[in-house]
Amino acid sequence: MSQTHTAAQAAGPDRAAQLSRLRMSSLGAVVMLILEFVLGMIYNLYGTAPTSATSIGLFSSPVLALHVILALLLLLAAVGQLVRAISLRHPLSVWLSAAGLAAIVAAGGAGLGFTGHGAAGASLGMSLAFAVALACYVVMAFVLPGTSPAGASAGGPSTT
Repeated sequence: MSQTHTAAQAAGPDRAAQLSRLRMSSLGAVVMLILEFVLGMIYNLYGTAPTSATSIGLFSSPVLALHVILALLLLLAAVGQLVRAISLRHPLSVWLSAAGLAAIVAAGGAGLGFTGHGAAGASLGMSLAFAVALACYVVMAFVLPGTSPAGASAGGPSTT
């Protein structure tokens, strides 16, 4: 009986640490999404817009190349986030990670459509998918527990 209780106590702080890491990776995704948005806006303002007759290459400018590279890194981070959430079996994190990943994939598909045909709807699709992904990762960053100060954990010394 005491072994079961000890194992449960050991699993508690470990799970809390894993949830905290999931929260920090959510914050990382938020930062990456904001950088992705900024790069997209810079290209939108100063880059060459595609038309229905002419497409643009994904690496036709340094800003667009950085945008594409960051998008691929963001996709990898989102997959890692989902895998981590599934391994923790935290239902809200699994759903939000899956929705965030789906939104990132949707934004990527819209981006490919935009560079190929210059459709305004594809540009709107990128923006809306960005907003959904950002909302998912911000909610996770607020809902998941963070790291607690030393001594404030359940097994730490009391200050009262």
